[in-house]
Amino acid sequence: KAAHGATSASGERSFEPFQRTMQSDSARFAADIGGTFTDVVLETAQRRFTCKVLTTQDQPERGVLEGVRQLIGASGLQPSQVGLFVHGTTLATNALIERKGACVALLTTAGFRDVLEMGFEKRFEQYDLYIERPMPLVPRPLRFAVPERIAADGNVLVELDEGEVERAAARMIEAGVEAVAIGFLHSYVNPIHERRARELMQRLLGGQVTVCVSNEVSPEMREYERFSTTCANAYVRPMMAGYLNRLRTLLLREGIGCPLLLMMSGGGLTTLESAMRFPIRLVESGPAGGAILAAHVAAECGLDKVMAFDLGGTTAKVCLIEGGEPERSRRFEVGRAYRDVKGSGLPLRIPVIELVEIGAGGGSIGRVDAMSRITVGPDSAGSEPGPACYGHGGTDATVTDANLVLGRLDPQAFAGGRIPLDRRRAEVALDAAIGSRLSMSVPWAAAGISEILEENMANAARVHAIERGKVIGDFAMIAFGGGAPLHAARLAQKLGIDTVVVPQGAGVGSAIGFLRAPVSFEVVRSERATLSSCDPRVTHRSLEAMHAEALEVVEPAAGGETLVATRLAELRYAGQGHELRIPIPEGAIDRRMLDEMRARFEDEYQRIYGLRIEGSEVEIVTWSLTLSTIAPTPARAGEATDSGSATPPDQRDVWEPALGEHRRVGLHRRAELPRDRYVEGPALIVEDQTTTVVPDGWRASLDDAGHLRLRCATALERSRDE
Repeated sequence: KAAHGATSASGERSFEPFQRTMQSDSARFAADIGGTFTDVVLETAQRRFTCKVLTTQDQPERGVLEGVRQLIGASGLQPSQVGLFVHGTTLATNALIERKGACVALLTTAGFRDVLEMGFEKRFEQYDLYIERPMPLVPRPLRFAVPERIAADGNVLVELDEGEVERAAARMIEAGVEAVAIGFLHSYVNPIHERRARELMQRLLGGQVTVCVSNEVSPEMREYERFSTTCANAYVRPMMAGYLNRLRTLLLREGIGCPLLLMMSGGGLTTLESAMRFPIRLVESGPAGGAILAAHVAAECGLDKVMAFDLGGTTAKVCLIEGGEPERSRRFEVGRAYRDVKGSGLPLRIPVIELVEIGAGGGSIGRVDAMSRITVGPDSAGSEPGPACYGHGGTDATVTDANLVLGRLDPQAFAGGRIPLDRRRAEVALDAAIGSRLSMSVPWAAAGISEILEENMANAARVHAIERGKVIGDFAMIAFGGGAPLHAARLAQKLGIDTVVVPQGAGVGSAIGFLRAPVSFEVVRSERATLSSCDPRVTHRSLEAMHAEALEVVEPAAGGETLVATRLAELRYAGQGHELRIPIPEGAIDRRMLDEMRARFEDEYQRIYGLRIEGSEVEIVTWSLTLSTIAPTPARAGEATDSGSATPPDQRDVWEPALGEHRRVGLHRRAELPRDRYVEGPALIVEDQTTTVVPDGWRASLDDAGHLRLRCATALERSRDE
């Protein structure tokens, strides 16, 4: 099975379990669909090929296929030699933000029809009289309540009224509903009513209507978040299932019959079937791939604390990584529309890598607001029509237009030369949007956009670190994405960071991260009990059942690789409303282990809050189990030996805001940079998918792994002292 597939009766190859170990004659593809660009990577045992193509918004699979064909042609490989295809996409996120999903209805317990509207029953901005809350995905006429009731302990208080379910189904048919979310009270304890309602709905509505139940999508307490997550899953599932099926069909027609795995927001890979069933777990798949890459590069570079900085075409992301592991969470909001304020978006209960994201990317639009201030984003020109300099009809001034005018981008080499840039169009857009309104020259308008973008990112990174009790200056930065290397050093200066790493292939970093991710799946169960009353035998059986459920998803994609289980419990003092996640020690659950969990919880509670509540009962709220393959430990990369400054083969005029004039700087090509020489700033280091700006007072050199390491004068002095 050269392509790890088998031929079906229809002549198309179906997907089968596989080995992910790289073979000498096999290759691996990764594709990341962003708001502006689709990044595609092809790795063989010897080489890596990369490309960027504009995202085809109407049919995203066309952009993926265009990139695949480019790299197949560049590599000289046969499609049958591809052994794995890993994919991540922002399609689900964009559908939620832009409200372009299915017509979805909610079936819920009588009396709880308005849970989606009531939310947390609090204002996320207390003193704003004009606050606008996020609109539910399901309008009130499509929310149906039926008599039924399960108690918190799982006992049936009121039987499900099947006649009311049938009447609700009839009204859904009249409304043209395309998807149904079923969320009953306490179904995470006893799902009997949800399962029966799904049977009735599926029979009455037919197979063309998607039906999702909350006990499978998010089997946890807190009905608002559970209902919201289930509705979101139903909202994007028809679109995502259709897209993934079309992509699989097109790949098969190209002769690529290998397994197709999907990147999840929690940092693991899952099967195509699981992704189509729970597409809500894909909402942050692109940023998750970037965090995985940053953790891998940090290990190669021997860095214990790093800040991953990803700047693409539409958004910028920051993630803190310590000890090789990014922070993770089970709470996430999508589509924050109110000044990026927490609580102004749709809450989701899914495994995610903890990061902060703002609307600032290469396509983000710069303008002047009512107070004569330059603002950047959060809206983006995207890929259609794109920045003004693309020449595709766009007239808005964007970050890419600013970087072009500042001299940081080569108009003939952008995106590997595939997208020529028009400097004149960029100048006209910048003058119209900012220059003429603020009576400043075009270079100053461009510098203003760049400065505001960097200050917005610096503020977001500072807050993200402070909220977690971290000092951001203690971290090194790993910068990737098409735009990050352009702004990384300046952002580092603002944050007091003295070391920046630009990985090999940084322009398509998230896609490369997909190929470093393990196959994994997380199962969660809310089973409330105090530690003193918890029955260890019952808990152990429950964890074994969770392990078996995760194994059903992971095993088909793991290809015989060793699997490791990570168990966590969410604990709190009895009476509190929020929990801390505590690792569960290995081994069978017994009384000794429960006592150890209490000790770990109280140590963590004291670390965060500075006290213990002596004599208070500790309550378990939720158990989680993640089953995953083991990611290989990367080899440590040796640092380059600096034997002198590299002579720039070329030069370019770059606008320097500190001087208020153009300055001639060295221009280096990364592929030709000698390993034993360093680049002295100010300079530009260019490659096909991005450009790295090396400021005055900084040096850059390549290490043994091909990563570009930038250090400011402070870091260089410290290195010499050591």
